[in-house]
Amino acid sequence: MTGPGWLAAAFAGLMLLIAASCAVRLGFWRLRGRVADPQADVLHVLMGVAMAGMLEPRIAPVPGSAWLAVFAVAAAWFGWQAIGGRGRSRLTRARCAHPAPHAVECAAMLYMLLPSRPAMTMPGMGGPGASANPALTLVLALFMLGYIVWTADQLATLSRARTLATARRRRDDAAVVLAPRFAACYKIAMGVAMGYMLLGMV
Repeated sequence: MTGPGWLAAAFAGLMLLIAASCAVRLGFWRLRGRVADPQADVLHVLMGVAMAGMLEPRIAPVPGSAWLAVFAVAAAWFGWQAIGGRGRSRLTRARCAHPAPHAVECAAMLYMLLPSRPAMTMPGMGGPGASANPALTLVLALFMLGYIVWTADQLATLSRARTLATARRRRDDAAVVLAPRFAACYKIAMGVAMGYMLLGMV
């Protein structure tokens, strides 16, 4: 399965924009102390840059082997939190809210980056196909679809909660969550891009 080159380029640009936005969110979290999910933002900065390079190899900043190491460590970290480490974490402000989906995202990145996978044959890149496990690829793509639906539902819930809380919350309240709707939107966009890349491997 391949797609038009312009679509791959558009996704690459979007991933870089998301990576930059997550970096800005991290800056606001550090400067203003707003409630956020910095671990997820760091992950998505890395994922955005890596996915952009996979979609457009000309802008890849580092080789795929470096990304393999990064996402292997990230998968182990989020997997540990999902299994039980989260409850023992003392980093309450920096603790990841939903580690399990991020662990699967990292696993999907590893799957796409493995040397035997079509890291250089993503949609729109052309080139010969590489052997991929259709069943595993489909499972990962379905997970991304489910994650998109779940995040969209969270976005609707956030919108309702924000409407109810607006009258009771001061603008400068340090407990205000930092741009939750934006975070949900960029996660949906990344899920769509990753699903597109996974389907391109079938």
